[in-house]
Amino acid sequence: MNATVLIAGGGPTGLMLACELELAGVHAVVLEARPHRERASGGMLLHARSIDALRRRGLADRFRTAATPVWPRTHFAFLWLDLTELGTDHYDLIVPQWRTEELLEERARELGAEVLTGHRLTGLRQDADGVEATVATAAGSRVLSGAYLVGCDGPHSAVADLGGFAFRELAPSYYGVIADVAVSGDAQQHFRAGVHPRGQFGVLPMNPADPSEVRLMTVEFDQEPPAADTPVTVAEVRAAIRRITGADAEFAEPRWTTRYGSPTRLAEDYRNGRLLLAGDAAHPHPPSSGNGLNTALHDAVNLGWKLAATVNGWAPPGLLDSYHRERHPVGRRACLRALAQVPLQYPPERAEPLRELFTELIAVPEVNRILVQAVTEVRYPVTDPAPADPDHPLLGAVLPDLEPAGLLAEDGVDAAAPLADGRGLLLVLDEDGAPPDLSGWSDRLRVARAAKAPAPDVRRLLVRPDGHVVLVDTGAPDPGRLLAAVAHWFGDPAR
Repeated sequence: MNATVLIAGGGPTGLMLACELELAGVHAVVLEARPHRERASGGMLLHARSIDALRRRGLADRFRTAATPVWPRTHFAFLWLDLTELGTDHYDLIVPQWRTEELLEERARELGAEVLTGHRLTGLRQDADGVEATVATAAGSRVLSGAYLVGCDGPHSAVADLGGFAFRELAPSYYGVIADVAVSGDAQQHFRAGVHPRGQFGVLPMNPADPSEVRLMTVEFDQEPPAADTPVTVAEVRAAIRRITGADAEFAEPRWTTRYGSPTRLAEDYRNGRLLLAGDAAHPHPPSSGNGLNTALHDAVNLGWKLAATVNGWAPPGLLDSYHRERHPVGRRACLRALAQVPLQYPPERAEPLRELFTELIAVPEVNRILVQAVTEVRYPVTDPAPADPDHPLLGAVLPDLEPAGLLAEDGVDAAAPLADGRGLLLVLDEDGAPPDLSGWSDRLRVARAAKAPAPDVRRLLVRPDGHVVLVDTGAPDPGRLLAAVAHWFGDPAR
């Protein structure tokens, strides 16, 4: 099998996937249609669980230095939720998408990935042995081959189109424009940001080093949008702000603009043979609470190790198909959450009763917790092999933050980035002694002894490379059950 994976799309999804593949020893070639990166804010809100994923790979500090911190709250249709429910010491960060792409591309190249700009996918062919991708470049057409091709190429995905993926489609409910501009602080004070009878107007900071760099964002519900391929103009942005607020907004020529309001779509299947979809290519929807970017990053983290295991030849049966099984419900929920927020954002005379009701409900701690988890949490059901305690709160969840003093240093595991090398992890409470011999899986799983468990009743935790806990031992060690779980997720031992 060709040991290269082709990735269409050099945005955050494709670059994160490239990092994951290279970390696992599979060469990634990213095909980016743009000849150069736009300085676009794009998806800019990183949720706490996405920061967790970056931390597990040793990348969180790179993003923190580039970020505008967000206080411990997020929103559901601009109704504020308390994030302290997450029990983490870090919350959301604002990082413009162009900077996220820079940081992820830097890491992908460090690991050995190729990022080919000006390479637009125009054709593809797959058979039992691999995939051929035809791309258009400034120098002409060329054909590249790989074991698999992953479409991370956004809402208008060429992979989805050329690969014959079927979608369920829901009509758009609103329309808006986004513009990245430079505006002085004095001018910003005159902007009438907020909810208005004709729609919404928002102003978001983008650069902690330069407060003049902001994103302007409008939402309108009864305005017929221009054709999708019509360029956004300064006049259009100013007219939208004027319609919504009743006042003029002065700003210089935008660095980047976009229009949103395309239909919400969900791929019926994320895999078609050797073709796969991830991110907005699989589940495009209107911007809402950072759902798009964060769902996309977790698609990449979930898919990366499974695809690498398949290419490297040790994947157990059904592992690659579990990508669709686990991530399709998450993509569906992301689409539904985006659509559920639309009625709450209608102009006041239409939305006021519903917003008042939700405001009262959010004040109830249990409702706040449910909505926080709906917006930010990542958890998968674990049924095979049958867990001893299927209701344990850690099962299927991400590995909690580990205390530095809780790990024994001689095992070589960094508590701040326990999965930095891309392998899985068996965490064993030191007093339980040595686990069964797992040396046959050492290329994909390592063992670390802990002086302190991440939860009071835990004796052992088996953690996948993407950080999700798939075995929780709370009683006496059961070597047979542990070996069955290792084989289920990590395949047969090397010979």
